[in-house]
This record gives sequence, structure tokens and C-alpha cells, in this order.
Amino acid sequence: MFRDVLISGVSLAGDPLEELSIPDGTTVEEHDVVVDGDVLVGGQSTVSFGVRGKNVLAGERVSFGGDIEADGDCRLDMWCDVDGNVLVGTDAYLGERVHIDGRLMVSGDLDIGDDVSIDEGFEANGWIVIRNPMPTIVFYFIVLSQLLRVGEQEAAEGFAEALAGDGGDVRETLVIPRGASISDDAWQVSTPARIGDDCRIHGNVRAESVAVGEENNVFGSLRAREDVAVGTGTRIHGDVTTRNGTVTVESGARVFGDVSGRDLVIYEGAEVDGSLRARDEMKLVRPDDGREEE
Repeated sequence: MFRDVLISGVSLAGDPLEELSIPDGTTVEEHDVVVDGDVLVGGQSTVSFGVRGKNVLAGERVSFGGDIEADGDCRLDMWCDVDGNVLVGTDAYLGERVHIDGRLMVSGDLDIGDDVSIDEGFEANGWIVIRNPMPTIVFYFIVLSQLLRVGEQEAAEGFAEALAGDGGDVRETLVIPRGASISDDAWQVSTPARIGDDCRIHGNVRAESVAVGEENNVFGSLRAREDVAVGTGTRIHGDVTTRNGTVTVESGARVFGDVSGRDLVIYEGAEVDGSLRARDEMKLVRPDDGREEE
């Protein structure tokens, strides 16, 4: 097996868009998702929030329900729609037929495609080029995926290091997979979902499987077809349910609703305000000695 290749915190051992990945410290503030690192959104997705991050990258036909604020670059592929303003700290790349409901402000260069609509005008301090820019981030991932597929691990790692640069501050990326629907009501994907530590998330999480780290506040329920894990110190303000997998609730975690699944593993010190329902096995684990009680 080859070692994972990383660009700005995204693993490229496989398709980087095959998982909803919410990095440590992500918060939902009013109507914006705020992250320290980059934001990568797969095509055909709907993000009802605005987003704030380092670099913001979106595939084809992505819809944003608020402002985009990028400290670095912003790249929007063709047919993207932004219901708000776009503020960019360095360079912006807009594919053809992108629509921005508000104003576009770019501190650096602007590379813009045909039939782009910006309702309240734009301002760029650098060069302005009108053409159909290549969706560069997609090209990067295609090259890396092909190198890994044919077993050229060293070449892939060298290419990734060249893109990332030397000595940079690498942070995890918020990755939203293709076809996702993200809103204040639900974060709904057809892939696994992983939530880091110290996050504050509004909305129910619906995914193939769900892994939640430590010291999170999730104001909604967790539902998956496969396994669900809730880390130490995390508070889930809703139910935790799996259809075919195991629900694990670590010591110090609290679930304010019901917990149900095929199997349940509850660590001593975990709190569940609702009922516990297991179709097969239910185990209580004592963390000091690892013993289990059925």
C-alpha cells in the first residue's frame, strides 16, 4: 500500500471527494461555514451557507447560499451560482456562465470566462483576462490520481510537494463531496462523513457512515447506513442511528436523544438521555481495563 499524499490537508491516496471531511475547529456562524484551511466542493452540490476559508475551490454547477470570502484564491468552475458577494484576497478564476448575485472584489488578478454574470459589478487590482480558464484544481487531482493509479508513488509525492510549496502552513481542508446538500437543516451526502475535533455544526448529518471526533457540538442528529462513532466530550443534540452498523459512544460523550443500531458499544462515562436499542449486541466497556459487559 502506498503512503497518503497530501495537498493542504487533503489525502490523495484515493479520490479526495469520496468523503465529507470537516476539519478541526470548523464552526457555523449565523449563515457562514468558517474554516482555517481550504474549502473544496465537488460538482453538482448545494451549499446553503456562505463559506469563509483560505482558498475556496468549487466544481461545476455548485450553488452557494451566501457570501464567499477567500483569504487566498477563489476558483469557481462553470455554471456555479453565488447568492451573495465574493471577496478574494489574491486571485480569482471564474468559469463560463458563473453567476454572482452580489459584488466581486479581487485583490489580485481576475481570470474570467464567457457569459459570467456579476449583478453588482466587480473590482480587481491586478490583471483582468477574459477567457475560459482551466479548472486548475481538477487538473491537479486528475494528474495525481493517474500517477497513483499506475503505481508512481514517488512521482506523485514530488508533484504534490511542488504544488504545496516548502515550509507552508498546511491545514486541513473542508471537503464536500459531489452531489452533496449542505444546509442548516441537514448535511446530506452519499459518502462517509468525518468530523474533526472542536467543531460547532448545525444540522442533521446523513451519510454512509459517520465518525465524530472529540469536544464537538452537533446541533442535530446522526444517521448512517454503516458505523457511527461519537468521540470523547462530544455533545449530539439529537438521535444517533445506524441501519446496518455499530454505534460507539466514547466515555465523556453525551447524546441528548436515542441511540439505536444493529450493535451498540457504550463506554462507561458516556451519557445517553434517551433510550438504547440494539437489534443484536449491546456492550458496556470499562475504559480503565477494556473489559466489556453484555
